[in-house]
Amino acid sequence: MSKNIGTILKIKENFLELSNKKIEQINKLIFNISDKPKPRINMMTKGPSRKQIIVPMSSSNANKIMAASGEHIANLNCSLKNTKSGLSIDFIRVDHQDLIVTSNRVTSLSDISIISKYVKSYDVNTNDIQDAQLP
Repeated sequence: MSKNIGTILKIKENFLELSNKKIEQINKLIFNISDKPKPRINMMTKGPSRKQIIVPMSSSNANKIMAASGEHIANLNCSLKNTKSGLSIDFIRVDHQDLIVTSNRVTSLSDISIISKYVKSYDVNTNDIQDAQLP
């Protein structure tokens, strides 16, 4: 903080005609001081939420899907958008033998069926994949 005060005094000495408000703005620019708090992602949940969809499957299938999870998220979001659904997939993770798909809001039955069809259409052993369900 004393570093900022020293800079403010130097600015005042060199530019006598500047107002206090302008000097504060210059100081903020020099030290990258922002009035806005930095955005932070809060991903904590106390238990299973209705924003999660569980797709039970074998661990080998889950690992195949996780290998290209970014591509699958994009494809799922495209499929959901094509059906005029307001749902979008945030991320996919593996929990034991389940694939957990987390979305931006509570899912409907039609959204769950779209996700189930997409996962079953992927090149995996479909005998091990069960229908998607809410937690």
